[in-house]
Amino acid sequence: MLKEPFPLLIDGLAKVSSLAPFIMPERLAKTDPYQQVTEMVGSGPFKFVKEEHQPGNKVVYVKNTDYVPRSEPPDWASGGKVVKVDRVEWIVVPDVATKTAALQNAEADWWENPPADIWPVLDGNPDVYMVPASIRPLGCVRFNWLYPPFDNVKMRQAVMMVASQADYMTAFVGDQKYWNACASFFTCGGPMANSAGSQIMTGKRDYEAAKQLIKEAGYKGEKIILLDAVDQPLIHAEALVTVDMLKKLDLSVEYVAADWGTVVTRRASKKPPAEGGWNIFETGWTGADLFDPATNVMLRANGDQAWFGWPKDDRLEALRGDWLKAKDLEERQEIAAKIQQRAFEVVPYIPTGQYEFKTALRKSLKGYIEAPAFFMWNIEKT
Repeated sequence: MLKEPFPLLIDGLAKVSSLAPFIMPERLAKTDPYQQVTEMVGSGPFKFVKEEHQPGNKVVYVKNTDYVPRSEPPDWASGGKVVKVDRVEWIVVPDVATKTAALQNAEADWWENPPADIWPVLDGNPDVYMVPASIRPLGCVRFNWLYPPFDNVKMRQAVMMVASQADYMTAFVGDQKYWNACASFFTCGGPMANSAGSQIMTGKRDYEAAKQLIKEAGYKGEKIILLDAVDQPLIHAEALVTVDMLKKLDLSVEYVAADWGTVVTRRASKKPPAEGGWNIFETGWTGADLFDPATNVMLRANGDQAWFGWPKDDRLEALRGDWLKAKDLEERQEIAAKIQQRAFEVVPYIPTGQYEFKTALRKSLKGYIEAPAFFMWNIEKT
């Protein structure tokens, strides 16, 4: 409930990527946040087919014949949402070789996120085209602030001190033409990107200084539970680089390999790491998600109410509140620099770089809308 004027209300409602503000019926909105919502009710251009849902395998949507689209052309998630196919099937295929063959042999029409090492193969197929993201996504390594050793700020600072975006991005996409360093908590190229406090990431990787911080933190050899979603190329690459980095710091690491669904479930746990919780996990975000303090949920530092990892820092939260109340772009940019300075001090997460992202479609599909999220309207199959 709004209690005072909020100049960014429209911006908040317009968020198009992960954690978008879907409006639910009140009875469903009151569901405990740690319980699954089992009823899918909406008024959009597609209908979810619950009877054909196979968790971890297949999701089916059909055209909503009762939906009346707007008349103007589509523009990201706004404009006319005209559905030109009767049915959409999302198929989960873990194996990269199987997905490559399916797309090339017309057994599938669209591959959401082929890894970079497959791009040359798909580029060589005259029946396939790839579309790069207009806003490059970003990677990150997230800490759990609730338990040792990363409840201690010096431990988080020590890891950031030796983190190399070049190492992360080279492991993920290889050639530097496919990535760029982005020592910022906001999307580089966006209106809030700045360099405040970034020296810890842009300077020399100093392992000796990092080990001194670890000593000062009183690290007692606690085992660090690191989660890796091996079916997600970015996350898997980040995890392997992080494991190597932590071992070079003489930290005790337990590497837990799983699929993304398992990681998503486990990262929500606030249990101690040894009892099913965690210390570190890796992820990535579309560039639009990290444009500013309103959309970058990883900068929330309100403890139990924060995003997974649950950082708590009153100064960071106060600055975020100031940013939300700011009246113009210049004031917001000034506050964003202060937010970033503080974030580099307390380290809610480590930015691992900005990378090229491509989605692959067969040329029989027309009407793809390039946006921070994938939209199925306007697509037609010839």
